[in-house]
Amino acid sequence: MEKLFIIKIGGNIIDNENNLISFLKDFSSINEKKILVHGGGKIATQIGDKLGIQSKYLDGRRITDKETIDLVTMVYGGLINKKIVTRLQGLGCNAIGLTGADANLIPANKRPVKDIDYGFVGDIETGKLKAESIKLLLEDKMIPVFAPLTHDGHGQILNTNADTIASALAVSLSGEYEIRLIYCFEKKGVLENVKNENDVVPLINKTIYQRLTEEKALSDGIIPKVDNALDAIAKGVREVVIGHADDLLQNITDHIKGTLIQ
Repeated sequence: MEKLFIIKIGGNIIDNENNLISFLKDFSSINEKKILVHGGGKIATQIGDKLGIQSKYLDGRRITDKETIDLVTMVYGGLINKKIVTRLQGLGCNAIGLTGADANLIPANKRPVKDIDYGFVGDIETGKLKAESIKLLLEDKMIPVFAPLTHDGHGQILNTNADTIASALAVSLSGEYEIRLIYCFEKKGVLENVKNENDVVPLINKTIYQRLTEEKALSDGIIPKVDNALDAIAKGVREVVIGHADDLLQNITDHIKGTLIQ
């Protein structure tokens, strides 16, 4: 089975021009098939401030009202996505910028209102991703670059977590490729001691994860990433790596520098 790398980058790369340039140079040098998924960073908040659109968060999650969905569509699907695609083209990569609405690639549902109304936020319809269409792009030597946006099939675009999009893509394509899903962020991996940047847990499986959670060793911020990773593994993804963006080229090899999840 052919290899496919699905790589997710967050705001720490997007918000820093030098970090982004360095990362994209590394990404462009990967010879195997690859998909890039990017988050939103702070750019939407900064542009929203200039436009008089106040950003609202609850437990670190953006509340996406009518004004905000227009803002993030413009910034995530436009400015950020096309900047990345353009830079990759300049590095010899035939990248194509996409949202979940394009070619109906990632259908989703608007998150139902329970205790909190998150607004126009999408929960992906697992099993309905258009894997065959994405495979056609990959086989045509294109490099899909996904913005964190999906759609509800009724004309509404939805703000959607980029980690979840990366995981859903990995699960959807796991029958076609041998996939390594890589989450790139500002730490070297999952840290057993959050006060020690070098205390990286080299391997996590269900048993190790249970021990770490029982010991309350992990930071609250990393737990959703590990949950996403273990869910992807349970649904057929071969490997997930969580590591620093600077270590990308190491983390596509057998000599992983971050945390391998199996």
